Amino acid sequence: MGETTLTSRFFLGTGLFPNPYVQMEAIAASGAEVLTFAIRRVNLEAAEDDSILQHLQDRSFIYLPNTSGARTAEEAVRIARLARASGLSDWVKVEISANERTLLPDPIETLKATEILVKEGFTVLPYISDDPIICKKLEEAGAAAIMPGAAPIGTGLGLLNPYNIGLIVEESRVPVIVDAGLGTASDVTQAMELGVSGVLMNTPVAKAKNPAGMAEAMKLAIAAGRLAYLSGRMSKKRYASASSGLDSFKLQ
Repeated sequence: MGETTLTSRFFLGTGLFPNPYVQMEAIAASGAEVLTFAIRRVNLEAAEDDSILQHLQDRSFIYLPNTSGARTAEEAVRIARLARASGLSDWVKVEISANERTLLPDPIETLKATEILVKEGFTVLPYISDDPIICKKLEEAGAAAIMPGAAPIGTGLGLLNPYNIGLIVEESRVPVIVDAGLGTASDVTQAMELGVSGVLMNTPVAKAKNPAGMAEAMKLAIAAGRLAYLSGRMSKKRYASASSGLDSFKLQ
């Protein structure tokens, strides 16, 4: 990602967990190296003592602060600059929502913010809708990865438009990370089988009855889906085809 090599394809959000102990259990089970959180939830004046981050200091993570809550490019850029100035990270997930009900990303403002932050030396990972055209424009603007949503944030609806995600993967020369809307391990496997580089999620793990168990399930689903993609699935056929070669055993 940018100039950083990752070993895990699982990006995990840190919000919504019932308590820090469950959060740390889930993080450990996920094997995630990249953790994301809303910058507005962090005390930037004392980031090292922040209630969100203080439980993570015994391990080495890459922090991916996000600009959740921003409505414009200007807001997102300001939030990202504050996070970098506090020493958190020069990685940023640009997240600019245009509608409170759907939380769908504003493509115009997201592109504007990406262009500005890339020029300022940030490693920019924009959250965007599953539109191949805007995804390509974000890549051309210098995004380190493209993060199309599978469905609206927090819905757990799964991959609503696999066709578009497949097109985005085909056209992209940077990693594609499915972000938002996944609900369970089968959703993750389906996304990975399309050739995406990884997934980012929070709610499906944090709101599971057993967050650590779900985190491990997601990790295994990522590995299975990736291996299936690399192995190449069989072609679909309209009619049945016997696998046992029964014709050779017909009586003469």
